[in-house]
Amino acid sequence: MTENRTVHALIHGRVQGVSFRAWTQHLAELHGLKGWVRNRRDGSVEAVFSGPADLVQVMLKACRQGPGGALVESIDTLDGNEADLDLAERFEIRRTA
Repeated sequence: MTENRTVHALIHGRVQGVSFRAWTQHLAELHGLKGWVRNRRDGSVEAVFSGPADLVQVMLKACRQGPGGALVESIDTLDGNEADLDLAERFEIRRTA
């Protein structure tokens, strides 16, 4: 059995106005991950992914490409604790922060 991992990610580049949040939610749900995604006022997208470590890694790799129209310049990640990041049972889109 693989261990679980929770990652907080800030995704920079042309990532708003390209359906990045809906794309992220869809992909995370396909992989059975918990977490959330939201736009930030600085133009970045913020996300938390929690689940089996290998699937979290797959999700981070996918985010480096993003959906069509996105141009991801960088992703800053920080490993976190699921309890500290207020996760719902389903992957959700949250309000802009």
